[in-house]
Amino acid sequence: MLSKREEKFIEWWEQNREKERKTMRQLYIGLPVGLGFGIAILALLGSGWFERATMVANSQVNPNVLTIAVAAIGVFIAIFYKKYKWDMYEQQYRELMAKKHAAEKAAQRPQEQSL
Repeated sequence: MLSKREEKFIEWWEQNREKERKTMRQLYIGLPVGLGFGIAILALLGSGWFERATMVANSQVNPNVLTIAVAAIGVFIAIFYKKYKWDMYEQQYRELMAKKHAAEKAAQRPQEQSL
């Protein structure tokens, strides 16, 4: 038997499954996580925590290239994070559906044996 929480998850996932799968939605929802990584990279470079990296960044790296790289990292992390989360929800959904079908089969067996 499934708990009420598991039943609610199944209902929610069946309604939102395709909507959550769209790449643009994944980008919009995951963008704060990706930008968090980008800001952390800029903070590490700006703080001078790793002196050698700071020296190389200040002498050899074009600021435009650095900005584009941080933005690309942010977008990649955003999409990757949401795709990973979608896969985890999908796996949980499939496991719960298998559990539900197994419980239904087990409930049918005693009825068949009594006939």
